[in-house]
Amino acid sequence: MNTFDIAKGVTIGPGKPLVLLAGPCVLEADEINCQIADTVAEICADLGIQYIFKASFDKANRTSINANRGPGIEKGCEKLFAIKQRFKCPVVSDVHDVEQIGIAKDVLDLLQIPAFLCRQTDLLLAAGESGCAINVKKGQFLAPEDMGQVLKKIYSTGNQRVALCERGTTFGYHNLVVDMRGLKIMGDLGAPVIFDATHSVQKPGGQGDKSGGNPEFIAPLARAAAAVGIQGLFMEVHPRPSEALSDGPNSLPLTQVRETLTQIVQLRKALYGHA
Repeated sequence: MNTFDIAKGVTIGPGKPLVLLAGPCVLEADEINCQIADTVAEICADLGIQYIFKASFDKANRTSINANRGPGIEKGCEKLFAIKQRFKCPVVSDVHDVEQIGIAKDVLDLLQIPAFLCRQTDLLLAAGESGCAINVKKGQFLAPEDMGQVLKKIYSTGNQRVALCERGTTFGYHNLVVDMRGLKIMGDLGAPVIFDATHSVQKPGGQGDKSGGNPEFIAPLARAAAAVGIQGLFMEVHPRPSEALSDGPNSLPLTQVRETLTQIVQLRKALYGHA
């Protein structure tokens, strides 16, 4: 399996400490963004986890036309850069088109390709050509082995700094299911695997004009993924999920982050002898 540097001090791959991508779904008020980054960074430092702050500057696939999409790319990149400087951590956000990559690549340490866009060839090629590390979310409509073609597209640019991310598979209406076999299948393709423990419990469109979720399954699924063998974990966290601007119903409360990550670290130590 490929091992690569995402940013200075953060390396993902077999035998490396767990990489955590965590933050609010969409960029919120600076006070909330910083509260999350500060709290999670401290927890990760205590547990030996490599931390990357995540938040979207634009949620282009919200359910409703009236939903909050975020501050936009220019203001969003300013916010992400400020967090990067203040907390000395890498940052990741979604990119939705080629033009956004040209702007965001100078701030983001990790470009994230949304699940719905994982087969968009021009977007994948532009991401690869940027030279940045890339996290591609597996589409809810794809089998895990189908991500091999996604990797080939990006690898064709000469960029092999790519991780694949599981975020659940469509299972009927308003429901997702996680097939843990997929984590190994994608790992066998040669890329590090990240498990999205919060979008995997989402109920897309489940509340009519917005998505719902079952947050009580976040920790159990994260533990299961850790037991299968993942290199990274993705979680949306918020101090008050009921007030989150996006994806509150499937966010992990900030007060539960330490306990959840401690369990993950204990599992990894039992299995591999390290966190």
